[in-house]
Amino acid sequence: MGWFFGFKLHLIVNDKGELLSFYLTKGNVDDRDIKVMTEMTKEVFGKLFGDKGYKSSIL
Repeated sequence: MGWFFGFKLHLIVNDKGELLSFYLTKGNVDDRDIKVMTEMTKEVFGKLFGDKGYKSSIL
């Protein structure tokens, strides 16, 4: 459709609003990229909830 320049900031916060993990990617990286998910969640435990942008048949 055209070009896009920018970045995406992916955050994991707990129920108290405390930052648990973050990852910065280029704007054209898919939200469901397994590398991003693996890096962000390697030290996080418990239940993980996300919006529909992170939904994938792989995960």
